[in-house]
Amino acid sequence: MGWFTAPDYWLSRIVFQRGLAGLYLVAFLSAALQFRALIGERGMLPVPAYVRRVPARQAPSLFQWRYSDRLFASVAWGGAGLALAMAAGAGDAVPLGTSMLLWLLLWGLYLSIVNVGQTWYAFGWESLLLETGFLAVLLGNDDTGPPALVLFLLRWLLFRVEFGAGLIKMRGDRCWRDLTCLYHHHETQPMPGPLSWFFHHLPKPLHKAECAANHVVQLAVPFLLFAPQPVATVAAGLMAATQLWLVLSGNFAWLNWLTILLALSAMNGSLVTGPHPLPDPPLWYVAVVCAATALVLVLSRHPVRNLLSRRQAMNRSFDAFHLVNTYGAFGTVGRIRDEIVIEGTDDPEPGPETVWREYGFRGKPGDPRRMPRQFAPYHLRLDWLMWFAALSPGYARDWFGPFVERLLAGDRDTLRLLRHNPFPDAPPVLVRARLYRYRYTGPRELRETGAWWRRRLVREYLPPMRLREPEARD
Repeated sequence: MGWFTAPDYWLSRIVFQRGLAGLYLVAFLSAALQFRALIGERGMLPVPAYVRRVPARQAPSLFQWRYSDRLFASVAWGGAGLALAMAAGAGDAVPLGTSMLLWLLLWGLYLSIVNVGQTWYAFGWESLLLETGFLAVLLGNDDTGPPALVLFLLRWLLFRVEFGAGLIKMRGDRCWRDLTCLYHHHETQPMPGPLSWFFHHLPKPLHKAECAANHVVQLAVPFLLFAPQPVATVAAGLMAATQLWLVLSGNFAWLNWLTILLALSAMNGSLVTGPHPLPDPPLWYVAVVCAATALVLVLSRHPVRNLLSRRQAMNRSFDAFHLVNTYGAFGTVGRIRDEIVIEGTDDPEPGPETVWREYGFRGKPGDPRRMPRQFAPYHLRLDWLMWFAALSPGYARDWFGPFVERLLAGDRDTLRLLRHNPFPDAPPVLVRARLYRYRYTGPRELRETGAWWRRRLVREYLPPMRLREPEARD
């Protein structure tokens, strides 16, 4: 059945699926280690309260029928174990149908988490992992050659990721059109990495060249994915190289690594390894792949309309199962960086002499002398949302108050999300938040002071708060 399979892509299929399983592992670990404080029964945005408001048809999830922290932990750790097994090759060690069911189980477990994750899971890379994971179900294993239709759908997904990101930039901030956005981006991005300071201090002509190259790779090169080989492989290689540049310059969870895997799926492995004959596929498998392909193409009408719209939306799902989505990032680039600094004191009556001690976050900037860390592809959800909260209190309306209350109560699950708790023996009496303006230091200042950032106080973000006393009962 030569029209159906593409045996030349056997190596691309293996690398793609094993890499995808590795990213599933990271995603499930991120959920398992952070959920109790964020969405657990006593979390800032508890799942039980959410599923009472939102019907299952809008957010299908295992947790719509029953929720407990123990069940969530079982799903997250079970998903991590299954992902580890698939990364080790379990999908190729079982029959084709069983392999597909294992990939489907991974997808279903993570869908159950995302659909109750609320604002903590409202990022494009969550939908991208689910859409990619759904296509991985159809990609098969060693029992047959990779289906050409699924390889096409993976390229179609990569096209939408890159082209959508390119369009949102050209339609958005003027600095993308005059090639000056990178004068600011490395300093103002949500969570800088250890090399971001160095990227920021590159010469401005190089920043303009980076911008121009980005436009070429995102707006022109994606069309070459559908050209004959080896042109498609070269195009995919350019995209992968651009994504590696982004990996080095910041922390964007697994977005860049997943895009690299999509690019690898478009590369013809036989150009390096030679042909690798595989058995013909069973008819039931052909029928399933053809039906799923038709479904994806029908659902693609929504992302296509969005791409063509002047009011293009970023990172939006058009169905509750996240099967076909639209993507994009940084349509607007900030020129300044504000950070929320949270402090506490054990002084019940604060005055001018009161000592306020600062909480330390794992990834977001805080102590000016602390070098930014690399966490991606792992995702620090609280740190990312703190960046949005600094942009506008409206982004934090639902969860910031509960977060402060948990600091005042000394909640262990919440404190585990932080790097440094300045009150190890007893929780503070008061907690406040202040907004600071952060700027990178220059090379000379870094050498002389060891400070990566300089900061100045802008205003009070949250006045001193104390833990509310329980209401008295008659």
